[in-house]
Amino acid sequence: MITVSKLTKTFGSFTAVNNLSFEVKPGEVLGFLGPNGAGKSTTMKMITGFLAPTAGTVTVDGHDISKDAIAAQKLIGYLPEGAPSYGEMTVESFLKFIAEVRGFTGAEAQSRIEKVIAEVELQSVRNQPIDNLSKGFKRRVGLAQAILHDPKILILDEPTDGLDPNQKQHVRELIQNLSKDKIVIISTHILEEVSAVCSRAMIIANGGKVADGTPAELQAMSKFHNAISLRFDPSTDLSVLQSIDAVDEVIHEGDWITLIPKANAKQGNAESSTGLLEVVNTKLSDAGLHAEEIFVERGRLDDVFRSVTREGGC
Repeated sequence: MITVSKLTKTFGSFTAVNNLSFEVKPGEVLGFLGPNGAGKSTTMKMITGFLAPTAGTVTVDGHDISKDAIAAQKLIGYLPEGAPSYGEMTVESFLKFIAEVRGFTGAEAQSRIEKVIAEVELQSVRNQPIDNLSKGFKRRVGLAQAILHDPKILILDEPTDGLDPNQKQHVRELIQNLSKDKIVIISTHILEEVSAVCSRAMIIANGGKVADGTPAELQAMSKFHNAISLRFDPSTDLSVLQSIDAVDEVIHEGDWITLIPKANAKQGNAESSTGLLEVVNTKLSDAGLHAEEIFVERGRLDDVFRSVTREGGC
């Protein structure tokens, strides 16, 4: 388990992380979200022991990172922002170096290197200098060094940054497979990544926690939760939708119309969403209108993100 308690980091008069507390348990994939400058990377650096906190504590599997950093860091695989490495080394020689640093030699080291090269799909560049690689390949080398020692804990800062869509999907699948018996913390600005990979998401703003829950729980905080979205022919007269009592707002998005339910019709259960959907279908039928597509929204993470970070003062 990772336990973060009242963690604070100041740089002069600037407070980057402010009294932050949370826990992460094995099997959880925590998505760490926030605006630029919110304190995500600073928090990750303190969890991994690369940056000392001004106040507060971080405990990694029972080891206080400030008092027993080496024991804690043996358990951690860390992909920092920018994926720093030794550019003059080839991919394979760099991974051999990392294996030696982690205490592996001989056949065991080579076995681990071959395994991560295959997992992160680096076969085609294994003998190329890292400086010659694209941003995406450099990011994958960084991920390979983070997982080479099969750590109990993975701390990944923007792991899919610079990857193309196919590579992103591959890395997400890899993270999901790795997370079955590990703690994984991922910093990302890609909200779709949270839904695709994370079992839990935490949003911070101005160095403090402003939301924490499963993706579904965060989506339920959105004004779009249980909203009804419909697509019509652009020439359709939709004035009938304005008269539904349970609808608080009608939003036009191109060919799409989204009906935002009033608070008393927006409870987080199937009955309320089904009830509004039935009312909408009845109104459309009575008016002789036909929607080309219609569905009930679960909620939108981007809406929640904007809402809570604005409330947090960003």
